[in-house]
Order: sequence, then C-alpha cells, then structure tokens
Amino acid sequence: MLKGKHIILGICGGIAAYKSVYLLRLFIKAGAEVQVVITPAGKEFITPVTLSSLSGKPVISEFFTANTGSWNSHVDLGLWADAMVIAPATASTIGKMANGIADNMLVTTYLSAKAPVFVAPAMDLDMFAHPSTQRNLQLLREYGNHIIEPASGELASHLVGKGRMEEPENILKVVEEFFAKGQDLAGRHVMVTAGPTHEKIDPVRFIGNYSSGKMGYAIAEECAARGAKVTLISGPVSIRAKHTDINVISVESAQEMHDAAMNVFPSCDAAIMCAAVADYAVETPSTHKIKREHDEVPVIRLKKNPDIAAALGAMKRDGQILVGFALETDNGMANAIEKLNRKNLDFIVLNSPNEPGAGFMTDTNRVTIINRSGSSREYGLKDKRLVARDIIDVMMEKMP
Repeated sequence: MLKGKHIILGICGGIAAYKSVYLLRLFIKAGAEVQVVITPAGKEFITPVTLSSLSGKPVISEFFTANTGSWNSHVDLGLWADAMVIAPATASTIGKMANGIADNMLVTTYLSAKAPVFVAPAMDLDMFAHPSTQRNLQLLREYGNHIIEPASGELASHLVGKGRMEEPENILKVVEEFFAKGQDLAGRHVMVTAGPTHEKIDPVRFIGNYSSGKMGYAIAEECAARGAKVTLISGPVSIRAKHTDINVISVESAQEMHDAAMNVFPSCDAAIMCAAVADYAVETPSTHKIKREHDEVPVIRLKKNPDIAAALGAMKRDGQILVGFALETDNGMANAIEKLNRKNLDFIVLNSPNEPGAGFMTDTNRVTIINRSGSSREYGLKDKRLVARDIIDVMMEKMP
C-alpha cells in the first residue's frame, strides 16, 4: 500500500525518538519515499546522520541550510507529501500545531501540508492527561488529523500510565490501512444532495432554512477522495467543491432538486440525501415584489414539496444504497426510525440543532447512525470532514 508514496516523517524532542528510526526503516521497506523533518530538540535524541543514512535524503530541521543559505520550502514539502506522520509528537509540538505557532520547520510544514496527517503522541502520563493537552488533541481531531493513541506502560519517568508512543509496527499498520481504503469507492458513482432549498415568495424573498451545505460538501469530498465519481446536487450555498471528480448540479427549489435527483439516481451505486429540503413551497409566488406601503398584508398559501428520499426509495433497485439524514429537535430516535422505514433507506444519520456545535452552520457535528436492523451507534462531536468519513465507512460495509 505504501509503494511509491511520499511520506514526511516528523520527529520531535522526546525519548521515543529512538522508535522513529525503526518506523523510518519500516516505511522504506514498504516502498515509501521518506523525508525526515526534525525539530531542533529532536536532534538531541537522534542524530540526522542516522536518519539520513536510512532515508537516503538530507534531514531537514532549519528553514535555511547552514553556510549555503539555501531555503527549505515547507510549501513544496506540503505539496510533495502523500502523508505526514509525526512520531513522536510532544505536548509542545501538539500545542503549536493546534494553535498555529509556526516557529520551526516541522510545524510550518504541518500547516502547509495538503495530505492526511497522523499524530502519535509521546509524553509522561500527567502531561498527556492534562486538560490543555487533551484540548489540543481534540482540536487536531476537529481539524481532520488522525490521532494514533499512545499506549499504556512504563514511561521515561519510570511511572506507569498512558503516554508511550505507539509501536512503529502499529503506526505503519494505521497508515497502510488508511491507504488501503483510500480508493475503496473506485469505479462507483455516488450522488450527494447538499445545502438548503429556496422556495420563492416573490422575486426577492423566499422560504428557506439555515443549512450551509458544509456536511453535504464534506461527504462529497470524502467520496471523491476515495475514488468515486460524485454528482453533487446543491442548493444555494456560499462554498465550492474542491475535488475535480465532483460534478456539481446547482438547483434552487425542492422541485428542481427532485427532478435532478430522479434523473441522476438510476445510474448511481449510492445516494446520500444530506440536503435540508423545504417541506413546503409557496402555491402561487408573486411575480412582483410585495410592497408593504401599497399592498395588504399577504396571505401565503403553501403546498407540499415532493419527498425526494421517499421517491428514490420507491425506485431503488437491488444493490443500490440510499442514505438519509434526520435533523430532529424532539423524539429524535423515534422520528429517525420512522423516516428510515417509510423512505426505504439503508441507514439514516440523526443529528440535532439543539446539540452545541452540531447541526446547521457549524464546522462540527454530532451524529447517531441508525441501521435497518434497529442497531445504532453514537459518535462524538467532531469536524464534519471526520463525520463524513464515519458515514462513508458505514456505507462501505453495506456496499455489494
């Protein structure tokens, strides 16, 4: 899985740096090309000569090379890498990463990295358990980093507790598994709906909701990153899709989203209905702006919009996967299960705007995934990119 991959191995100043030598060797044996970036403190524990001998590349530690003045470009490194692995990651470096303190080459490279980042903490048990360290690790998780939890055992202080850097073989396994599933949607066509719908009242007003589209767009990006061809049917949002394999169909109303979804779904292997579709539309929108000064207070008559997920559930063929969302303020589990069954979904993602940090217009979400069998799994608050990863992981378990 790592043959030909470009890996940045970041090494910080801790006694666990000796394990990085073994990790570097494992990456090289797996066929990866590795560039070591080490903090100044890290060089106190392991020499650049050893690391350079194993990697076949000069070790980078400073922004400028001594004597020659040549510049080590953190931007170029960030673009070159397929993955960045920081092992060991000290409490100091974790804090700098979480708060953007770019005072050394390793943290600057991290801030420039476009690739997935794996962080393997190593420190004494009290440092690891300290609220500031836990807060910083949570921030890194919310940013989309992969935290490789430390093990418990005897530490450099001779105390016993959680803080030992995970063993190199296990770190290698985590990275290999990431790349193994990195293209698990190759050859698949996935449709995603995202954002709100706007139902016109008159030429300048509409009925809508607070959906930002962030969750749906994160799901589309995750599917594309895992090899899928993605059709993203998007209501009016201010964000844009980044991946080149995402084809965006922009719509405004629920009827337009319905028509687009009905057209695309037959060619899809899966559809994830993440859009916040208005349940009602104005029966007869005004063709002119309604004026307060001249017109009577308007009476707006509503009509039901089509139920897109239910329509797709009725036409779903064997082997197709259909995923729905339920944003509920009351009786969340019961309402979600009712939707799951009524719309013939394979599973449904429940969340609530009452949860701090979840729901509309946030970068994070807290969800519960409910299956047809009635089993469910609750997930903690995390960045929507990580929520998207959890949802697609579940979807892959159900793919034929």
